[in-house]
Amino acid sequence: MSGFDDAVTRVLAARSPADLFTGADGGHAYRTLAKILHPDAAPAGSTATATHAFAHLAGLWAAHRDGTTMATRRGSYRIGPLAYAGDIADLYTVDGGTALLKLPRHPADSDLMRREARALTRLRSHGEARHHGYAPELIESFTHRDPAGGTQRAATILAHQDGFVNLTRVKQSYPDGVDPRDAAWMWRRLLVAVGYAHRAGVVHGAVVPDHVLIHPDEHGLVLVDWCYSVTEPGQTVPALAAEYLDLYPPEVAGKRPASEATDIHLATRCMTWLMGERTPPALARFARGCTLPDPKARPHDAWRLLAELDELLATLYGPRKFRPFTL
Repeated sequence: MSGFDDAVTRVLAARSPADLFTGADGGHAYRTLAKILHPDAAPAGSTATATHAFAHLAGLWAAHRDGTTMATRRGSYRIGPLAYAGDIADLYTVDGGTALLKLPRHPADSDLMRREARALTRLRSHGEARHHGYAPELIESFTHRDPAGGTQRAATILAHQDGFVNLTRVKQSYPDGVDPRDAAWMWRRLLVAVGYAHRAGVVHGAVVPDHVLIHPDEHGLVLVDWCYSVTEPGQTVPALAAEYLDLYPPEVAGKRPASEATDIHLATRCMTWLMGERTPPALARFARGCTLPDPKARPHDAWRLLAELDELLATLYGPRKFRPFTL
């Protein structure tokens, strides 16, 4: 294995700055790896690999540098280890876990990061305050400059909420499908989340299992990763979450304008995916009406749809009551 291959393996395996940078030699280790992995120095045919590894290295170094403190116009943050690896970005703990630093792995994805910042800002300024908890709170957005190569990437600091897990994790715990009575509260809250966004003039564009977080004990829900959002009429969703291509409606893959019906389709598919074969026939029929191929034929009003869902759930299960949910 070559020195380049060794460096790629080592860097991509690192989950926190401490995996690469220790003691007083941290800067030397960073400069050595950066020299090997810089895309301009990559072996023939390895530019894409080098770019990916170099971006991850830069993110880890950003978290490590200055004694794990990052200074911005607003103030300074103590950066901790990697907490989550998202579709396009890595998220690091900030100030002991009260917040998260979100850095894209590739500088080219900075436009998606800026989309998220615009969407979250719009939600806070135009959305109903009582529903703010359904989306992350944007603390700050800024441009991060790599200290070695000078590469610039859009970055954000987001408030962190403990105790939440995504629907992918829920499905792993219930591979045969979640009981529809438990899925009911998740479905209801997901419609509130998208309804909140739509009233603020935002289409999420990527309501897939990885982006829907629930709090099992408190029955809370947060819709995250607004990097694919649409904030202007006629805009298209800029990219797809590759793991969930079969959940998307045809207008997204066809690069046609996204609308409220796009989110309703995705939210519905999340829930039928979560319930699997345990989906009752009545809920399956309800879901089919929300996932018709033509977006104009689908519901567009998440709040009206929530009322219809409540009527159906009352017919199936009677008055609502709290059901403990465990993973």
